[in-house]
Amino acid sequence: MANSIVVLLIAAAALFLGVGAEDPYLFFTWKVSYGTAAPLGVPQRVILVNGQFPGPNINSTTNNNLVINVFNELDEPFLFSWNGIQQRKNSWQDGVAGTNCPIPPGKNFTYHFQVKDQIGSFYYFPSLGMHKAVGGFGGLRVNSRLLIPVPFDPPADDFTILINDWYIKDHKSLANALDGGRGIGIPVGVLINGKNKGDSPLFTMEAGKVYRYRVCNTGTKASLNFRIQGHVLKLVEMEGSHTMQNTYASLDLHLGQCLSVLVEADQAPADYYIVASTRFLKKELTATAIVRYAGSNGAPPAPEALPKAPVGWAWSLNQWRSFHWNLTASAARPNPQGSYHYGTIDIARTIRLSSSRTDPASKKRFALNGISHVDPATPLKLAEYFSVDGAFKYNLSGDVPPPANSPITVAPNVIKVQHRSFVEIILENPEKSMQAYHLDGYAFFLVGMGPGKWTEASRKYYNLMDAVSKHSVQVFPGSWSAIMVSFDNVGMWNLRSEVWERRYLGQQLYISIGNLEESLRDEYNVPENAIICGGAVGRPAPTLFH
Repeated sequence: MANSIVVLLIAAAALFLGVGAEDPYLFFTWKVSYGTAAPLGVPQRVILVNGQFPGPNINSTTNNNLVINVFNELDEPFLFSWNGIQQRKNSWQDGVAGTNCPIPPGKNFTYHFQVKDQIGSFYYFPSLGMHKAVGGFGGLRVNSRLLIPVPFDPPADDFTILINDWYIKDHKSLANALDGGRGIGIPVGVLINGKNKGDSPLFTMEAGKVYRYRVCNTGTKASLNFRIQGHVLKLVEMEGSHTMQNTYASLDLHLGQCLSVLVEADQAPADYYIVASTRFLKKELTATAIVRYAGSNGAPPAPEALPKAPVGWAWSLNQWRSFHWNLTASAARPNPQGSYHYGTIDIARTIRLSSSRTDPASKKRFALNGISHVDPATPLKLAEYFSVDGAFKYNLSGDVPPPANSPITVAPNVIKVQHRSFVEIILENPEKSMQAYHLDGYAFFLVGMGPGKWTEASRKYYNLMDAVSKHSVQVFPGSWSAIMVSFDNVGMWNLRSEVWERRYLGQQLYISIGNLEESLRDEYNVPENAIICGGAVGRPAPTLFH
């Protein structure tokens, strides 16, 4: 009865809004506030969403319209971003500092976007400052529509697991350290759904049934390895793409990455450990949770019996090479320029991006191609839309990295890319630490990665047939990764380091894809409820697109 009432209310609201036969709407009201938690045994201030840490999960279906009214009860500005949601024609809803004015303390803002032509496992997170290091994140799933076949039988249940590294310092303390030119060190621990060690079962499985686990690394520093004691993980989906269904004892998830595995409850009824542990840090940090078989009272084995994590990044690189897109699976997906035959499309432009940092004797900053990004007072998208003079300059960084040890320029880093061009981007990591990146607004093809320096000869090792379409990419130390993307989504899109310290100190940029035809076919107009700030305040709105 209650579910019927909800459906009727949604239908009535849709009619009231004049949408008629539009895709269904889901409505949420979220209050963002501070709270106290002690996931590592030390009470600390965290960010709650509706009193929850982590925040509530969003359970949506392809093409649903999400309307999320966010009340900011913090003492500082706030924004949500939606990791992996492409925001087709709608960077106005992306929720990062380059696209949106923040929600002031004590105020609210309603996000309104469609999960257009997408399926898969994603998450949302707070995008300003170091908020992400203290919570405010939650799962976001996009289910396939009932008429669309999925390449596996419906699971008995569908679980969301958020794994992340964790600091015990307040987000303001972390930001103050970075503002002072210092680092924040390595994390203190690892969490699974907000806890380091769960005393009671996180999930329950019935013997003989199969379950879907959606796992996301929502952390700020470390790659994590995920495993379930005594159980095999069958990979079926990665960041919105169905994969070939290979099986693994454990899987590495790098920062910002999500995937789905099927787990068969085929062991003796008992308690088993879910394990997440850091990779590539000097010290291995571990979190555990318990999955229980229904009817079992058996305690899990002793901690020394926990399955071990792999060692070294060569193992992780080889695991990535085993990932392939399931080309026969049906799924909702956009089809820019026929790019699912991406290996036959001519590359219009190659952009090589290399990370760098300031000299150790200087105040710490990070950069891409010699430019360390700072957010101007007017969000880049608003400055572009309202023609705010002097807010930023395009193309301060070139398509090739500057010579090693070149000085770093601190400025907004925005590059223009032609609408509908097919671009190859090489992400180079000359440093000794692991790196990871995310691109808003798009899914790209991760076609290659390898040690050493990238050269044109590296292309002969690309996967030009069935690379997984995804939105995040890892770059191993002293290595490169290559992605291909069709820039068909007009807007202002953030390419950022997922190592949050690096992002905070400038290792990010924005890609501007212009609406040259000024057509609603390519981009929506600025929303009527948009918060206007900086140099855009009081400026006349441009002529509406048609």
